Amino acid sequence: MTDGQPNPDTSRDVQAERVRHLMALLAPGTPIREGLDRIVNGRTGGLIVLGDGPEIDKVCSGGFPLDVRLTPQAMRELSKMDGGLVVSSDHERIKAAAVHFVPDGDLPTMETGTRHRTADRLSQQTGAPVVVVSASMSVMSLFLNGRRYLIEKPEQLLARANQALATLASYRRRLVEEAENLTALEIRDQVQVRDVAAVAQRFEMWRRIDAEVRGYVSALGLEGRLVQLQRNELSLGVEDLGRLLTEDYRPDSVSPGEFSLSGLQQLSWEDLLELGNVAEAINLGAAEHPLDSAIRARGHRQLTIMTDLSSRTIQRIIDHFNDLQSLVSASTSELGDIKGVGVRRAREIRQGLESIFEGDQRTHHRHSR
Repeated sequence: MTDGQPNPDTSRDVQAERVRHLMALLAPGTPIREGLDRIVNGRTGGLIVLGDGPEIDKVCSGGFPLDVRLTPQAMRELSKMDGGLVVSSDHERIKAAAVHFVPDGDLPTMETGTRHRTADRLSQQTGAPVVVVSASMSVMSLFLNGRRYLIEKPEQLLARANQALATLASYRRRLVEEAENLTALEIRDQVQVRDVAAVAQRFEMWRRIDAEVRGYVSALGLEGRLVQLQRNELSLGVEDLGRLLTEDYRPDSVSPGEFSLSGLQQLSWEDLLELGNVAEAINLGAAEHPLDSAIRARGHRQLTIMTDLSSRTIQRIIDHFNDLQSLVSASTSELGDIKGVGVRRAREIRQGLESIFEGDQRTHHRHSR
């Protein structure tokens, strides 16, 4: 393959991002999608290579060289001829029609139909995306680097997107609950490694479902606006939570680049369910820090939530007090003396910390009765 063998560590993310981009190109309302729909309705079938160049030329046999603007009408009429179409890499023009493709027959494929086998091998050999319209099944498929992706109808996509949104909302609620539990433990100075891992775990679960929703938004095109609006609402503050969590709990012995929630992306869903795997993946290693080991927050998350201070000023406060417990014990005057804080913001910080503490005390008393 020419571009079908990316780095193993990033191959899944690169492939997923490329598929999202292609599904947006093939989404309802785009010229290519309208052309594909016309081919489906005409029940003639079709094979369209989305890209041109020397690698494509090597597997082309016969056909008619063209250089015409890509329109739905042109796609439909040219697909009536035997063979396939070659679309320019910028997806603006049709470069050839009635082309017979001859990819390497030794490339493995699980497909059975002639068009689908050709498309699969063609994509594997050249790295180009290939779209097939089945004449008998009226189904559209995208082939890319040895994988087949169904191009679903808008109503199917919308139903799946709504299911994913419901799951995303549920995961966000659980993430918020874990973050609130972590806040209560931080105030009591009772945080353990497992508590941080639990928030990181819920964050990664949310991120994975969010990636699925974004895929549906791309595939829906203009039909995905309402889904995108709901997704935006369910995303507010979540990315910040992930960033602040890493700033709060990165071990002093670990550099910023080595302590990141991105390590969780390499875990399978099954492995993600084990907090020990989560702690190890973010370099809060279970070997050095057993799950029941005590750990302290620096205070980034609480200061960001409570104030509108710049990140630089927040870092000065953290550098001065070192951890959240010392910050909780600080007086207003001590806070006010730090550069960039001042008396007014120092009072805001004190009031914010006291509100968190009082809220935790009320909750604690209510549950102990």
